[in-house]
Amino acid sequence: MTYAAPVNDMVETIRSAAGFEQAVADGVYGDLSLDLVASVLEEAGRFASERIAPLNRVGDEIGSRWSDGVVTTPPGWKETYRDWTAAGWNALPAPEQWGGQGLPAIVQAACAEMWNASAMSFALAPLLSAGAVEALIAHGSEELKQTYLAKLVAGEWTGTMNLTEPQAGSDLAALRTKAVPNGDGSYRITGQKIFITYGEHDMADNIVHLVLARLPDAPAGTRGISLFLAPKFIPDANGNPGQRNDVRCASIEHKLGIHGSPTCVMVYGDEGGATGWLIGEENRGLNCMFTMMNAARLAVGLQGVAIADRAYQQALAYAHERRQGRANGAPAGEMSPIIQHPNIQRKLLTMKALAAAARAICYRTAAALDRAHLAADPAERARGAAHASLLTPVAKAWSTDIGVEAASIGVQIHGGMGFIEETGAAQHLRDARIAPIYEGTNGIQAIDLVTRKLPMNGGAVAQAAIAAMRQTATQAANAQVSAGAAFGDAGARLRDAAESLDRATAFLLQQQAGNNPDAALAVATPYLRLFGIAEGLDALLNIALAAARAIEAGDANPAHASRIQIARFFASNIAPEAQALEQIVLRGGDAVLDAQDALVA
Repeated sequence: MTYAAPVNDMVETIRSAAGFEQAVADGVYGDLSLDLVASVLEEAGRFASERIAPLNRVGDEIGSRWSDGVVTTPPGWKETYRDWTAAGWNALPAPEQWGGQGLPAIVQAACAEMWNASAMSFALAPLLSAGAVEALIAHGSEELKQTYLAKLVAGEWTGTMNLTEPQAGSDLAALRTKAVPNGDGSYRITGQKIFITYGEHDMADNIVHLVLARLPDAPAGTRGISLFLAPKFIPDANGNPGQRNDVRCASIEHKLGIHGSPTCVMVYGDEGGATGWLIGEENRGLNCMFTMMNAARLAVGLQGVAIADRAYQQALAYAHERRQGRANGAPAGEMSPIIQHPNIQRKLLTMKALAAAARAICYRTAAALDRAHLAADPAERARGAAHASLLTPVAKAWSTDIGVEAASIGVQIHGGMGFIEETGAAQHLRDARIAPIYEGTNGIQAIDLVTRKLPMNGGAVAQAAIAAMRQTATQAANAQVSAGAAFGDAGARLRDAAESLDRATAFLLQQQAGNNPDAALAVATPYLRLFGIAEGLDALLNIALAAARAIEAGDANPAHASRIQIARFFASNIAPEAQALEQIVLRGGDAVLDAQDALVA
């Protein structure tokens, strides 16, 4: 099953859900037009479907291989990556100063969805490189920028993020990797890192590792972590890869999915220590790394969108082809395509609606980041940054949960054939399963949302989001749509979801103000899902309202009616979960905290 990028849906999501036209009017995007965005996405879609998508199966079946410290990527990986970087796709979002094209995050988000939908394992390499570029631009010295940025932006060199250690997991306070000053401005790094994506491979001339480590006199905990740059090859006087650094890949992991992406155990210091250079200030490395991690979290959310859409496309094609049972009204003695059965229709609509909502949340997050970075007015930049901060954990966690859910539904639609590897449906589920885990587990995202993001400005940022939902609900309730399309009670369902979110938000803020943090933590995950459902329906209804206006203006494009139908389906079949989730938030925490005896083996 091949992949066809849903460019028209992407463009409409950018326009109607992510507020592109308003951002243009506000001067955020300069002279960038939606037509230009569409042209870029069309070209990206062609490369994704024609060049990257064929790698997905071979990447899964053959995977990356390790031998004596050398990692060989699957057949076709190197050549496709070379052509991909030559076409300028790696440089898309980077500043022109460093050889980039300077396109905004909203365009990069849509392209990243395509790269991940076509082959998630392949797309992981540039994902980490983009984060390294952001961290260097924000925190690197001028010398490091001059030495590394142009190569990273071009994709000639790739970047990594070295956080996790065997004893630490997500608890970075337990890191033990050491960095000792050499006296010449460099540092000697020793230690071991695990789960390092593309820590070693054969696709680029050099690999630039960003490594968290402790200085000899560092304070304990996360306050004593610094960030260092340690390349695989130390650049020579001409900026070319020179002496091999004292860092090696000891092994790669054998994983449930994403087999084409090498997940490495990296060892620093077999021969005395790897040479590295400080990024940012001493003992402030976690602040620097979060620049990289926040970008990665949105990118991982887009992986959830990508897998959900790819699984939907495959399930839809299979449902048209597979004949089983006789649908009501079908000729006697004939088996019907399973897409004619209402149960299969429900499953497919669920996949499509979830993917569309998750896409809209991720694109809104990217648009908020653009406003934070590109708006001329400082107050607008602050507003964009706060909105992006609020949405990032939702974009990452809700979207990746959706990726797993949609991929699982896709397997179910395939029936027994979905449990057999030859169909490819199982690969989507296996690949999707890592996304809720890495770049901060979804539980950590929920904790971040509840403990850090909701209290921002006394809860005003969350309240602004809820107010926007109420406004959309009113518009949807008042919409008059011709051409046979109808909103049903979608506006009322959004209002219900917004009110549930409002009450749940007030409850969590009250628990934290009352110094009862465990009560909030115990229900953080259902609260995040509630937020995702309300935000997702708000976005889908904004798209539907734009479609209604187009229909009333005489536009006969059938996609308009389809978008209204998807929003209505989400409102009637998914959004009612909001009320149950509200009750879990308000009343479910005590049952968690009081059930400790039940966890004794």
